Amino acid sequence: MSTTTFDPFRSIDRTFDRLLGEGLRGASASGSIMPMDLYRSGESFIAHIDLPGVDPSTIDIDVEDRTLTVRAERRSPEAEGAQWLSRERPAGTFARQLSLGRGLALDRIEADYRDGVLSLTIPVAEEAKPRRITVSHAGSSADAHREIEGADTEATKEHASA
Repeated sequence: MSTTTFDPFRSIDRTFDRLLGEGLRGASASGSIMPMDLYRSGESFIAHIDLPGVDPSTIDIDVEDRTLTVRAERRSPEAEGAQWLSRERPAGTFARQLSLGRGLALDRIEADYRDGVLSLTIPVAEEAKPRRITVSHAGSSADAHREIEGADTEATKEHASA
């Protein structure tokens, strides 16, 4: 009598291998193996994209029609006469696109590549930043220019009921 042991992790690995195929292993022109963190810090959005082993000269970043595209290439090491036992590191050209909303300063995007991580800083445009508006009215000269902050004050209640 033979017994078969069920290993759920091995089964999951095989399933992923079948579903993803060469997408994770071979040179894939449409590869999307570019993990990213994105957050807002003050008046800018910051994206950190993992690109380990990428030659910085192959990184291409462009913005067209509010779409930011990052392309990079990682070459596979050439080992003449080698018999590969495992080849899991993705190689080839990879691309990632981000749809950018309105209110960003697309002409001031900065990029920095350090320790295998591409960092993009996307500033908020001046016209999209909140600002205070001064309201003038025909009252006494002391009240001629008041800033409206959105809170109900006695002056605004009196003005509203007049």
